[in-house]
Amino acid sequence: MIPRYSRPDMVAIWSPETKFRIWYEIEAHACDAMADLGVIPRENAEAVWKAKDVEFDVARIDEIEAVTKHDVIAFLTHLAEHVGSDEARFVHQGMTSSDVLDTCFNVQLTRAADLLIGDVKALLAALKRRALEHKDTVRIGRSHGIHAEPTTMGLTFARFYAEMDRNLDRLERARDEIATGAISGAVGTFANIDPAVEEHVCKQLGLEPEPISTQVIPRDRHAAFFAALGVVASSIENIATEIRHMQRTEVLEGAEFFSMGQKGSSAMPHKKNPVLTENLTGLARMVRSAVIPAMENVALWHERDISHSSVERMIGPDATITLDFALARLTGVIDKMLIFPDNMLDNMNKFPGLVMSQRVLLALTQAGVSREDAYTFVQRNALKVWEHRTDFKEELLADPDVTAALGPAEIEEKFDLGYHTKHVDTIFARVFKD
Repeated sequence: MIPRYSRPDMVAIWSPETKFRIWYEIEAHACDAMADLGVIPRENAEAVWKAKDVEFDVARIDEIEAVTKHDVIAFLTHLAEHVGSDEARFVHQGMTSSDVLDTCFNVQLTRAADLLIGDVKALLAALKRRALEHKDTVRIGRSHGIHAEPTTMGLTFARFYAEMDRNLDRLERARDEIATGAISGAVGTFANIDPAVEEHVCKQLGLEPEPISTQVIPRDRHAAFFAALGVVASSIENIATEIRHMQRTEVLEGAEFFSMGQKGSSAMPHKKNPVLTENLTGLARMVRSAVIPAMENVALWHERDISHSSVERMIGPDATITLDFALARLTGVIDKMLIFPDNMLDNMNKFPGLVMSQRVLLALTQAGVSREDAYTFVQRNALKVWEHRTDFKEELLADPDVTAALGPAEIEEKFDLGYHTKHVDTIFARVFKD
């Protein structure tokens, strides 16, 4: 990933140095287990740990790989340069390259998931704070982009909280599913290595042994992992899109924070553009772009091919680094987001009283008017408001069909804004559960 959309902790997980360190730990722990089983001499296993403080030379490994055309062999050759050829002769015994590559990849994905889980928790905290702050801040709800009925800004934040809370569950399940390792040898039969070695290595690395591997860990696990990332990215875009709409000049119910010295346009000095949420929309697309290749990686030839390998070398770092950045950026947007309650009320009253039409419709039916006639009475008055910006309540009071069923006090009562917010506390209790 480019540095512009990267944060150091996630980037470090995918560095060559981290990768080779994990490879080393896999090999060293495997040697320990084989020594415990009496398969290799204890002194050889202990010799491997002489490299525990070594900074593996990435350039040297690349130099060896240029000759061997094999990355794991290049690493093992470099390891022997530190440990000694004789001492290292039992390293990788009975193992195949995928034992190292796949187990390492899952360690990296597990660590990445831990960071992403922390990111989502930080976002949840920001969403909850803003939800409580604006629990009773009334705004108009919209369907199809058109005024519908009143809601609150707190409920908007609360529904985003609930969505992200579900995403937290998805990420935690994805982490659990991807946290497996395999040290099962060629085609996964353990013919040349004892299953106890796999159990030991996985325990040391915080993984569970893969119940049955071929020469690779099954890629349905990875497909599920990247699918979870894609859903989180889509939720980011969902929130970002709402903020972008709120910041439109004609709406202006909320906006990204605009810092001192910030410029919105090279040509138009008045501009305050929703650049962060637009950026988040684009980043979400990039994360989702990893999902289809991850699913296509599930189907491999027989016990193994490497058609998945090139894909994962890209989507592993790119998707996790991008999502990590996007979650942190969205948290910042929510924390600093500007809210304009007066504009919310102005927008709701742009067509005075119109958003109370359903209450009047229901009242007419309860008063004995057929639903068809009630709808006709309400709609013809609502259309006058649409067309002439008149007051909906006044139009109703002047309609003899309406007043024949409802008295002035009954009509007046239908315009009580509090009617629409009476269950906000109930919804909040369901969402926040405290």
